[in-house]
Amino acid sequence: MTKLQDLYEVGGQSPWLDNLRRDWIQDGQLAEWVARGVRGVTSNPSIFQKAMTGQAVYDPQFRELLAQGQSVEDIYWDMVVTDISSALAILRPVYDDSEGLDGFVSVEVAPSLARDTVGTLAAARGLHQRIDAVNLYVKIPGTAEGVPAIERVIADGKSVNVTLLFSVSRYAEVIEAYLSGLEAYDGPLAPVSSVASFFVSRVDSEVDKRLDAIGTPEALALKGKAAVANAQLAYELFLQKFSGPRWEALAARGARVQRPLWASTSTKDPSYPKTLYVDTLIAPDTVNTMPEATLDAFEDHGTVARTADADLDAARKVLADLAALGIDLDAVTVQLEDEGVASFQKAFDELIGSLADKATELGGEG
Repeated sequence: MTKLQDLYEVGGQSPWLDNLRRDWIQDGQLAEWVARGVRGVTSNPSIFQKAMTGQAVYDPQFRELLAQGQSVEDIYWDMVVTDISSALAILRPVYDDSEGLDGFVSVEVAPSLARDTVGTLAAARGLHQRIDAVNLYVKIPGTAEGVPAIERVIADGKSVNVTLLFSVSRYAEVIEAYLSGLEAYDGPLAPVSSVASFFVSRVDSEVDKRLDAIGTPEALALKGKAAVANAQLAYELFLQKFSGPRWEALAARGARVQRPLWASTSTKDPSYPKTLYVDTLIAPDTVNTMPEATLDAFEDHGTVARTADADLDAARKVLADLAALGIDLDAVTVQLEDEGVASFQKAFDELIGSLADKATELGGEG
């Protein structure tokens, strides 16, 4: 048994792969990851930017669609749908074997819709209709504007990966949207699934900069601790919300918990252990989506033990100590949400620009 399989069997956490490339689909590498213990796949505009601009494997489909007179943006979505559909087929056995717990592949609505409730809802419904698979997650940003769309899509009986979560307070709104959506749906609840993607490492990246600026020994001692503490308190909220009479009534109808998914779990600071954001956030009913380097690192030297709620008082103390130094975590998470939206939009715009340049080179119309 691999360490990744141990993570699921012993730790109760599902390891997913935070990457998707057409060459991996075609040459069997994605299937190999699944055999090693990967139980799901996540994608985003940045991932597709790297894949489509860095590989000639997309060129045949690109040329064919260009010759048909499609716009560059329509070609992008056709290529995305092809990759997602292929990955869904590879992960479908995991979905079936786990009775719908894992085996999901996530595709994100266009990043330009992050502040557009109506547009997000239409796009999410469109993707679910276009890629009609039980193990598809449509990713909707957990922005203030995204939350109502999340509730409506869940009320449609469709599955959602809520992305770009940074704050525990916004996570509470997302849980409420999920519960309300389930209550509004009059069909069977067991096929409706959701994860809430809580971004981890970026919190440390921003907080650490502020701690460096303060520069005192007390401040520097807190570096590398904010992100884990924040996520651990999110897990505490998960345990609180998915218990009690309201949840029990939904569970009696077959509802599934909305699992916390730890995202952005590769370390950005090279001085931190490569498995920092895995080892410290293991608990039942969670997911950790990791790039391949982090998966390899955990397989090599990760530790399987329940840690996400092992010392919640210590997590609360970290956040209290940060506040005492004048670091406003709410302000940090608002900034990170804005930066995350902008980053995905930039990646999308650059990708469309690159594809337009390629179309021009091939003599088509961009």
